[in-house]
Amino acid sequence: MTIQDLRDRNLIVFETVSGSKAYGTNLPHSDTDIRGVFILPQTDLYGLTYTEQVNDRTNDIIFYELGRFVDLLSKNNPNILGLLCAPADCIIHRDPIMDHIRVADFLSKLCRDTFAGYAISQIKKARGLNKKIVNPVEKERKSLLNFCHVLVGDGTVPVLTWLERQGLTQEQCGLVNLTHARDVFALHIDKTDLLGFRGIVLSDESNQVALSSIPERHPVEAHLYVNHDGYSYYCKSYREYWEWVSTRNDARYQNTLDHGKNYDAKNMMHTIRLLDMAAEILERGEVIVRRPNRDYLLQVRVGGFDYADLLEQAEARVAQIDTLAANSPLPDAPDLAQIEKTLIIMRQTWYGK
Repeated sequence: MTIQDLRDRNLIVFETVSGSKAYGTNLPHSDTDIRGVFILPQTDLYGLTYTEQVNDRTNDIIFYELGRFVDLLSKNNPNILGLLCAPADCIIHRDPIMDHIRVADFLSKLCRDTFAGYAISQIKKARGLNKKIVNPVEKERKSLLNFCHVLVGDGTVPVLTWLERQGLTQEQCGLVNLTHARDVFALHIDKTDLLGFRGIVLSDESNQVALSSIPERHPVEAHLYVNHDGYSYYCKSYREYWEWVSTRNDARYQNTLDHGKNYDAKNMMHTIRLLDMAAEILERGEVIVRRPNRDYLLQVRVGGFDYADLLEQAEARVAQIDTLAANSPLPDAPDLAQIEKTLIIMRQTWYGK
């Protein structure tokens, strides 16, 4: 089923502009997002395949089947509540069947987790992004050798530096475990290359050092410390950083670099917006989509606040929401039995036409 099928068969019962144009935070280059609700024909609903969502290739246009829409509303999904409460000037089409759905039947303290919970996850994401921007990881991957040090006097020397000073290669080294000395190895040298030492590592991808069979009474040249924990942490950071580089939105990343505050400004704007909306729901029982603090949010979007200041503002809002949730007159969760009755009545009315 396609969007054109929905239109041709008159299945759409609600259609509205959503996203930044509904929030009032749009800029001249902002896309137009369309969201809505459709009702499956009765025969399709009774069939083997339930179509819960229809969207275009770019997800700029998405329609939810009525059952899916009501289910998401009952979970206090932020996007779906915002869709139901879209500003009047955004609504393209609204069938009278939608009058059965009252926002008051769905609002509950669940919004603490859906609105604020998502926002908190974005705050954590912002911290991670800040670290990635401030501490980029070089493309050339380090090997375990970069985390090996030779014990010299009261300190250590990187093994690569030590080898260079000795005029040696890592392949001329042989390592032996030391009893009761984790990550410390006796280091032997074979300048003749005749003893078959295996070197310190077998390859640049090795996660462990190589151990060699050492002839009896062969002298110990030095002791080697291997920072396995440091290497494991580096490998994790390297993987996460370059996965992020490969999947990031380059336009938004460039915007982050341009404003110089080292955070995804658009993402933080939506984080603040969600926290404000959660507070309004808990305190006043209202879903206010068109944001009254548009100018402030746009300041966030263009990087008008320092990173630390913005995080402090967001965390203060989270603390406020916890207090509001504890004292809110809203129920802990919606009345699912009543919601189910409403859904049944809507389908009976629609199919009875």
